Amino acid sequence: MDTFPSHNGTETTEFILLGLTSQQELQPILFVVFLLIYLITLTGNFGMILLIRFTPQLHTPMYFFLTHLACVDIFYSTNVSPQMLVNFLSEKKTISYVGCLAQCFVFVTLLLTEYYMLGAMAYDRYMAICNPLHYKRRMSRSQCICLVTFPYLWGSMVGTMQVILTSRLSFCGSNTINHFYCADPPLLMLTCSDTYIKQTALFVSSGINLTGSLLIILISYFFIFITIMRIRSSKGQCKAFSTCGSHLTAVTMFYGSLTCMYLRPANKQSVEQGKIVSVICIFVNPMLNPFIYSLRNNDVKQALRRIFMKNLVAMKKSSLLTVSQ
Repeated sequence: MDTFPSHNGTETTEFILLGLTSQQELQPILFVVFLLIYLITLTGNFGMILLIRFTPQLHTPMYFFLTHLACVDIFYSTNVSPQMLVNFLSEKKTISYVGCLAQCFVFVTLLLTEYYMLGAMAYDRYMAICNPLHYKRRMSRSQCICLVTFPYLWGSMVGTMQVILTSRLSFCGSNTINHFYCADPPLLMLTCSDTYIKQTALFVSSGINLTGSLLIILISYFFIFITIMRIRSSKGQCKAFSTCGSHLTAVTMFYGSLTCMYLRPANKQSVEQGKIVSVICIFVNPMLNPFIYSLRNNDVKQALRRIFMKNLVAMKKSSLLTVSQ
C-alpha cells in the first residue's frame, strides 16, 4: 500500500519553499536577522531553564510550568529556523515530502502544547491567589506532572490526525509552497483533492483548541480579578497583580498572533498575510518570552541578581589572588 499520494503515475517527493521574499539581495540580510533571533531564543530559553534548575527558590509549580514552556519554545522555533536559515543561502529551497509532513506534525503538536501549557499556568495562578490554603495540596508534584503531560499528549494526538488527513491529499502540478515552512493553508492551495474534510477539520480543531484553552485562562483570571478586588490594601493588590503580569503579557501576544494566523480561510491573500503573522508566532514570541518572564518577575530578577553578585565576588577573589601572587 502506497504511503504517499501520487498523481500522473509519479510520487510527490519534495516541495519548493518560496520563503519570505523572492528578492535575492535581501536573503543575506534576512539570514543574519533570523540567525540572531534564533540564537537569542536559544540563549534566553536555555538560560531560563538553567536558572530555574539551579535556583532552589524557583522550585515551585509556577516555574515548573515555565520550564516546560521554555522547552516548547525552543523546539517550536527549532522546527522551522534551521531549514529557513539554510534556504536563505541556497538556490535550491526544497523540503522532502516526509520532511514536510514531519514539520507539520511538530508544529501542530507544539502549538497545542503551548495552548494548554499557558492554560495550566493560569490555573496555577488561580490556585495561588484564590485558594492559597489549598495550594500545596492541589498543586502537588503529581498534579503538576499531570497538568504538563496532558498538553503533550493532546497536541500529539491532534497533530497525528491533521498529518494523516494531509497525507491523504493528492498534489497536482506545482509543488511550490508559498511560505517559509510547511503549513496547512499553503499546502491546501496545491492539492487537486477535495479539501472540504481537511479544511473543516483544521478550522474546527483550531477553533475548539483556541477557544477551549483561552476559556481556561479567561475563567481563571476572572476569579483572580474578583479575589484581588476584595483585597483591602493597595499594596496587596499590586503584589497579586505583579505575579500575573508576565503571564498575561505572554498570553496576549501568543493568542493575538494565533487568532490572526488560523481563524482565516485558506486563500492566496490569507497565505501572504499569514507569513507576517507566522514570523511573530514562531520567532518573535519564543524570543521575547524569557525576557517577559524575567524582567516582569521579581523572583527571577532576584535570582539573576544573586547569581550576578556571586560571580562578581568570585571574580574579585580571583583578581586579588592573582595580584598577591
